[in-house]
Amino acid sequence: MRRLALVLALLGTLAAAMAPAQTENPALTAQRAAQMLERATLSMAEATDAQDRVDALTETIRAYEEGLAALREGIRRAAIRERSITAVFEAQQGRLGRLTGVLQSMQSVPAPLLLIHPTGPVGTARAGMIVSDVTPAVAAEARELRRQLEELALLRALQDSAMGQLSDGLTGVQEARVALSQAMADRRTLPPRVAADTEALMRLTQSAESLDGFATAIRALDVQGDGMNSLPDFADQRGALPLPVRGRVLHGYGQADAAGITRPGLVLIAEPRALVTAPWHATVRYAGPLLDYGNVALLEPQGDHLLIFAGMGEMFVRAGDLVSAGDPVGLMPGQTPSREELIVADPQAASEDLSQTLYMELRQAGEPVDPTDWFMPQDQ
Repeated sequence: MRRLALVLALLGTLAAAMAPAQTENPALTAQRAAQMLERATLSMAEATDAQDRVDALTETIRAYEEGLAALREGIRRAAIRERSITAVFEAQQGRLGRLTGVLQSMQSVPAPLLLIHPTGPVGTARAGMIVSDVTPAVAAEARELRRQLEELALLRALQDSAMGQLSDGLTGVQEARVALSQAMADRRTLPPRVAADTEALMRLTQSAESLDGFATAIRALDVQGDGMNSLPDFADQRGALPLPVRGRVLHGYGQADAAGITRPGLVLIAEPRALVTAPWHATVRYAGPLLDYGNVALLEPQGDHLLIFAGMGEMFVRAGDLVSAGDPVGLMPGQTPSREELIVADPQAASEDLSQTLYMELRQAGEPVDPTDWFMPQDQ
């Protein structure tokens, strides 16, 4: 917390110093990130004693993911700004050297001597007029040079301080994910909320030849959750559903991927170990490995709709569970990158490690439909 307070103080100073310099202020971006991480840290502490630790830890992980992404973006923008200032210094090295020399000579020469000219009083008067015109310009350049040097020093201090906070944030989100896994495992001691025909599911899984065939067969199973009829109408959420994972759309509905393969769904790209959540209240019709898709979850928000998530690593749900909107479903595969791996060497490159893909399909009355019409876009 002491490091966080130091970062926030430094960011406030830098934001004030850079306000007139640019619209996309890296200090303000990093300052918002620091505040997000502060809230995540407090939420993590409160989750230990929370009545529903799963909900609390889910919100904690979301806050960490958003805060870390914003912090890395702030570091990236700070690096870009630093390079911009350094490039100006290098391009104008000769002029800045002359300016520095003039300033040093003006400081070292007594004021009366600056008014003496070898041609006499007329020359002195002319020289005085020239100096009176030049001095404000030199002073203005000197002020701008000083401002840029101060900004450069603050940018470097910001990056150094943010690195430490990034390490703390990475540790925090890993601890939150482990705690969430344990909290979900503790739920397993409770009796299942919905009875599922596990033998029928196993037979379907073993005989499945494609995701399409498996999803079609799942609909034939008569598995209904208690209270499903009382849930809000899923169709009313069209266009307002959040994406299940923090990331962006890599391939749209029916869009060919790099191998030329088209799929009737969206391919989302996200960070390793990113949290996957349920967009809406649903019954889990299936959860587990399937073919070469990795771990797959089939959620039924309504009798004639089916949501498919394929490509997850760790799973938090099982067939027959009832999930509410925002409940954790699983984590993306992969390993959490280190601090060094998260800091992009090229400032112009993307600031996030989006290396894992999640396939999402929405089916209505057994047929795939374009999920784009149902989900809100996520700004990345």
